[in-house]
Amino acid sequence: MLALHAVGRGRPVWFAPVCLLLVLGSLALATFLGVVDLPASDIAAVLAGKGSAEARSIIMDIRLPRIATGILAGIHFAVAGLLLQTITRNPLADPSIMGISQGATLAVTVFLLFSVYAHETGPNSQLEAIPLAWLPAVGMLGGVAAGGIVYALALRRELGALRITLCGIAVGAVMQALAIGLIAGWGSARIEVLLEWLSGSLYARSWDHALFLLPVTVVGLGCLPLIRRPLQLLRFDPSVARSFGLSYRLQFSLALLLSCCLAASAVGVAGPIVFVGLIVPHLARFLSGKVTELYLPLTITLGAVIVTLGDLAGRLIGQTEDIPIGVITAIVGVPVLIILLRRTP
Repeated sequence: MLALHAVGRGRPVWFAPVCLLLVLGSLALATFLGVVDLPASDIAAVLAGKGSAEARSIIMDIRLPRIATGILAGIHFAVAGLLLQTITRNPLADPSIMGISQGATLAVTVFLLFSVYAHETGPNSQLEAIPLAWLPAVGMLGGVAAGGIVYALALRRELGALRITLCGIAVGAVMQALAIGLIAGWGSARIEVLLEWLSGSLYARSWDHALFLLPVTVVGLGCLPLIRRPLQLLRFDPSVARSFGLSYRLQFSLALLLSCCLAASAVGVAGPIVFVGLIVPHLARFLSGKVTELYLPLTITLGAVIVTLGDLAGRLIGQTEDIPIGVITAIVGVPVLIILLRRTP
């Protein structure tokens, strides 16, 4: 439907199917390629409900849950970045500029370090005793709380894009400093899990992580059509938006809450994967041209594809070491951003 609507505006009718093929193609590559070299016939047999126990374990318990978690996390980061760039009218906005990533980082840091302390029975940390299953919820609560603090500070006066951006930068800097201080003071022997999470990683992610993100994904994407027109008006100054009958503060708050929930849940599960929320909206705008109806579907598509392929690249390059996806997105994101800025008038 989106592709048909774009006909006559400079985009071919097969645009939407191409997005679907991109997602399916990245999904297939990530499923069939990995550190363990499985024959394509064995993987196909597993997907058909057959195959050996070893192949089923690798595909169903390791690769597919990791891929599913990455797809959902990529969608969350990308859509959150698009929302934040729209409501703040700041092309450099992403979850970190609102303090969301830093809030999640501080919450997870406090939780992990004090959990290690509570479960410590000797000179070495008993990491297996730490309730790691709580990390996604802890990270999400920390990110949402940080967004709430930023919002409360900006709300003391007129709620504006510049004010909330400056408050987000300040709150994020304080929380990041606190997290780094805790890490530095606690001792490197006790923070292996934390360092892996901080680098942005999908290592050992399970179906539980994907199921944690799925309700947020469904609700978040379901809310987007309801705020489509307010989002278009939030791109203007408050006085202009209000002249069109928009309840500026209410709609700004709802869009900010939605972006905080999406970003915080993704950070809680996968850690602060950098550049996805910043780069993907710009890339989607560049590919869409002036067809604004394609911004959102392209943002969703590219978020899923970039995280999936980035994680696959980290697995293949690192082999048994497994390079975190946050490292891959940082290395690739910088030149992509420079190219986009040079090609954007």
